[in-house]
Amino acid sequence: MARPSSRLVEWSQYAALRAFVGTLQCLSPEENLRTATVVGQLYARANPKRLRRAIRNIELSFPEMSRDEVESIARRSIEHMFRLFMVDAIMMPQIITPDRWMHHVRFAQMEEGLAALSRADPAILISGHCGNWELLGFLLSTLGFRVHALARPLDNRLANDWLMGVREARGLRIITKWGATSYVQRLLRRGEKVAFVADQNAGDGGLFVPFFGRLASCYKSMAMLAIRYNATVVAGTAQRLVDHRMQYEVTGNDVIRPDEWQAEADPLFYLTARITRSIEMMVRQSPEQYLWVHRRWKSRPRFEREGRPIPARLVRKLAALPWMTDRELDRIVALANNPPGEAAASVPT
Repeated sequence: MARPSSRLVEWSQYAALRAFVGTLQCLSPEENLRTATVVGQLYARANPKRLRRAIRNIELSFPEMSRDEVESIARRSIEHMFRLFMVDAIMMPQIITPDRWMHHVRFAQMEEGLAALSRADPAILISGHCGNWELLGFLLSTLGFRVHALARPLDNRLANDWLMGVREARGLRIITKWGATSYVQRLLRRGEKVAFVADQNAGDGGLFVPFFGRLASCYKSMAMLAIRYNATVVAGTAQRLVDHRMQYEVTGNDVIRPDEWQAEADPLFYLTARITRSIEMMVRQSPEQYLWVHRRWKSRPRFEREGRPIPARLVRKLAALPWMTDRELDRIVALANNPPGEAAASVPT
């Protein structure tokens, strides 16, 4: 009897989702965005623990900011999260079309990135959980680029099939994460373009590189693929220009060519650090559009877990990064030797 019950739950969830989407489609995007903002405000009030986490993450990432600035960014980032999930993800096929996309999107500093994506050589497109990361692949596919994007499938199969249809409405190819490695390798071998959201916490076994002045655990796979297949890495983001409008600016934050890491003593460390730095640059453009509620710094390097100082070898690797400054290095070392943890920040009522 368990399977029919599970199927009933699945259909009930799917019916509720489609009813919700149908209601949204009866209203204008602007009205829906305002509603999502209110839902985000209510969520922040009802979930003080997550709001405190966001505040703490922002405090540590922007130590120069005042308390009022930090709290404002934390609340606005939660509102942004609901605008993105409740409205943007559903409305994209209506606004990003071959004859209307230019009314909603403008490009900035994307010439080099688009040139790399236009060539027959393999390329990896990188973004983070900032702005509207779903828009990038959707827009590029609408413009005729062949893009494959990795995504985790939803547990509800009916909802997953419907959402995949929305995401692939303009030609984007979605690859589910399970068993994707060999398929991604075949794509890059053929000179295809693969997109990743590259700022997930990779666990205690990840590669630790700087992110906002603290070591953060990063997956090695993207850099390893780029190195193995001589793929150019294109980092870009789509930032919302006005809170309650479907208006975006797509910006190229970095283009990393194979010859730039081939001469490095540790190409994997250099490339992972540079990818992570490019995501930090995206976030700094509009910090209120980053998902600060995520536990990005949850996993810690082994030396921290064991209460040992940062290894001298790692300090030398950090110092060798071309963009590293003495001040930034001192901060990374200080925080690694004296971990701040996730102390609860107070939230005003």
